[in-house]
Amino acid sequence: MMTDIFQYYGVDWIAMLFTLVAIYQLGNKQRSGFVLMIIGNSFWIGLGVFTASLALIVANAVFACMNVRGLWKWSRDARGSGGTS
Repeated sequence: MMTDIFQYYGVDWIAMLFTLVAIYQLGNKQRSGFVLMIIGNSFWIGLGVFTASLALIVANAVFACMNVRGLWKWSRDARGSGGTS
C-alpha cells in the first residue's frame, strides 16, 4: 500500500491539500474556499483520468458545478444584503 506514495505523480496529494484548505476556508466563511475547492475538484478529475475511474471524474465534475453555484449564490447574496462576507 505504501510502496509508492507518489504513484499518481502527487496529483492525489495536491487534490487532498486543496480540498482540506477549501473546507477550512468555507468553515471560516471565506468565499475563496469555493475557488480552491474547484481547483481541488480539477485535480480529483485528473486523478480519475489517471486511474480510469469514471465515478471519480463524474462526481468531481458535479461537485465543481455545485461549487461554482455556491460561489455565484454567495456573491449574489452578499451584494444584495450589502455585506462583504
